[in-house]
Amino acid sequence: MQSNAAGSSERAPAPPGPPLWLLAELTYRCPLHCAFCSNPVDYARHTAELDTARWCEVFSQARALGAVQLGLSGGEPLLRKDLETLVRHAHGLGFYTNLITSGVGLTDARLAALRDAGLDHIQLSFQDSTRELNDFLSSTRTFELKQRVARLIKAHGYPMVMNCVLHRHNLPHVGTIIELALQLGAEYLELANTQYYGWAWENRLALMPTQEQLREAEAVVQQYRARIGKRCQILFVVPDYFEARPKKCMNGWGTTFLGVAPDGTALPCHAARMLPDLVLPNVITQTLREIWQDSDAFRRFRGTQWMPEPCQSCEHSEEDLGGCRCQAFLVTGDAAATDPVCERSPTHGRIHEIVLEGRLAAAQAREYPMVFRSDGNSLRLSGGRG
Repeated sequence: MQSNAAGSSERAPAPPGPPLWLLAELTYRCPLHCAFCSNPVDYARHTAELDTARWCEVFSQARALGAVQLGLSGGEPLLRKDLETLVRHAHGLGFYTNLITSGVGLTDARLAALRDAGLDHIQLSFQDSTRELNDFLSSTRTFELKQRVARLIKAHGYPMVMNCVLHRHNLPHVGTIIELALQLGAEYLELANTQYYGWAWENRLALMPTQEQLREAEAVVQQYRARIGKRCQILFVVPDYFEARPKKCMNGWGTTFLGVAPDGTALPCHAARMLPDLVLPNVITQTLREIWQDSDAFRRFRGTQWMPEPCQSCEHSEEDLGGCRCQAFLVTGDAAATDPVCERSPTHGRIHEIVLEGRLAAAQAREYPMVFRSDGNSLRLSGGRG
């Protein structure tokens, strides 16, 4: 299918509103080795990290643009020794700050320091409700540590989001995952079914659930919602591959979300680094205002004018804004193609094929080997991609 993205800059949409959500990926370093990590598979090629002063300048520029929420992520952001300094600066600017962490390195003393610096919120990840699967999926022994950290978070008076990425191996445990969240006092539980890019794409056949697993898990979630009320708000995100319509990419490419990678690369979405023809700007050489308003990378898929058919004439184009560009690239080889999750996409059948492959593997109890995140695997995968 021929796309019309090449000429989009000549018919660029009006300047966007502010980037309300800034995600600062402070480092790609991480003690965990999750098979569904959202960091780029070639992260080992990108070892540079912005220093404290540069990150503070990024926060100042983002706040001046109108950003209001700041996610501090990684890798594991606690590996940055200047995390408290960064939180203090962001708090002084008026950001609502959210630490997204595995919990490794979050001690009582560090929590007190972060509290003093003005940190507002903590999101703590688990991989499962059992030690065996939690530790297998992260290739670390962290289950007991995570529980201790969860109790510390509550002891310091923080609201807590417990996050668990769902897939074939832990979907049957949704009930016990919810029980764990309740036991630990989480106010929010994010059950985010795996989205297939990054390391999850490499492991898609090992992680792909069946429709029945998803249905059963969602029914369990609904039962708990009815039973526990507002005690804990449960968010259950169905993976795109099992829906007939795509979701907006980051609420619309270049409209709400602005990510900054450890080396200063600015990202319109978490996974944009994989797109081969997208020249990504960097905060070292350009201001955030220039990047957000004028860079080709952020304008490329903003709005609807770039869309090919059948998106261009679709009555839902303003609702989904073309769906996920990284998903389109991984499945079709063309980042400007119709998101193949859409039932109207010419390549929608490929999604069915991938889901069927995963279903057959599950039915035959055949396990595909997982590629765990590690520096060695990262270099191997990036080398294999040229």
